[in-house]
Amino acid sequence: MSNTPYPHIFRPLTIGGLTLPNRIIMGSMHTGFEDRRRDVDKLSALLAERARGGAGLIITGGVAPSRTGQLSPLGSTMTNRLHVAHHRQVTKAVHEAGGRVAMQILHAGRYGVIPWKVAPGSQSSPIHPFKHLRMNEPIIRHIIAGFGRAAKLAHDAGYDAVEIMGGEGYLINQFLCPRTNDRTDRWGGNTENRQRFLIEVIRAIRRRVPATFPVILRQSVADLVEGGQTWEEVALMARRAEEEGVDALNTDIGWHESRVPTIATSVPRGAFVQFTEQLRDEVSIPLIAANRINTPELAEEILSRGRVEPWPWPAPSWPIRTLCSRPSKAGRRKLIPALAATRPA
Repeated sequence: MSNTPYPHIFRPLTIGGLTLPNRIIMGSMHTGFEDRRRDVDKLSALLAERARGGAGLIITGGVAPSRTGQLSPLGSTMTNRLHVAHHRQVTKAVHEAGGRVAMQILHAGRYGVIPWKVAPGSQSSPIHPFKHLRMNEPIIRHIIAGFGRAAKLAHDAGYDAVEIMGGEGYLINQFLCPRTNDRTDRWGGNTENRQRFLIEVIRAIRRRVPATFPVILRQSVADLVEGGQTWEEVALMARRAEEEGVDALNTDIGWHESRVPTIATSVPRGAFVQFTEQLRDEVSIPLIAANRINTPELAEEILSRGRVEPWPWPAPSWPIRTLCSRPSKAGRRKLIPALAATRPA
């Protein structure tokens, strides 16, 4: 699109063995359609419409690698071949619409609204009911293997990539932070031990999928809670993730229990891009910025600086389609940007 005022947005990008036609990413959102098999037609239609809209990559809502990782009692899981058949309908619809789709693997940990949830430490969730079971070694190993199995099944279901949810206070983030990891064994304590679970998850996934199959890590770069990771720990985790075979980092800001607004209208646009841009000094893989980047002008400005690559836009499909099909300033006037989320998280 040589006539576009957004040349950086429409520049192709390669993540692992996957080349995207542009740098517009529909970030992961929980629609509720992922959780009920009877809604697979709705989910397929929803994501296919986003593909027709022009998104370079679509990332699904979180799918648990085991029952203990469900967000809710009916939460979606990817644990067996029956689930593969269910997800093939989704990937087929997106591919027929000309799109590419990644499945996010998410273990909720103590954030699960289920009575059978597990977590690494002793502190209960302040925002959800039910006490969790503190994970022992067999449970830890079982869940690590579950991540690998879920990635393999996602590949078999036709997904173009997987994303590991490592932020927002979910299980992996709970292992990384002293706030929620008060263990004294090899899975807690110092930085190396707290990062061990995520490293083992990445290795388990890499063992189960082809070398060219993209693995994206959703990494928290600012937890915004007391007892969160230091910047040195965030940078170290990013470097180690790249060394272990992660193909891109989708940066994340804040936990669900954080009292610092990150996506509300009161937050300035692009307020947290600096955290992602700082990581460019640590890794060479693509970096995806996060939070309140909701106009193409701002995205173009950020991308032009060369510190981050894709632009996450979890917006309705018609603005994306308008931007892609009418990339002129006249077409831009037809856009109504998403203002912000309605929750102060």
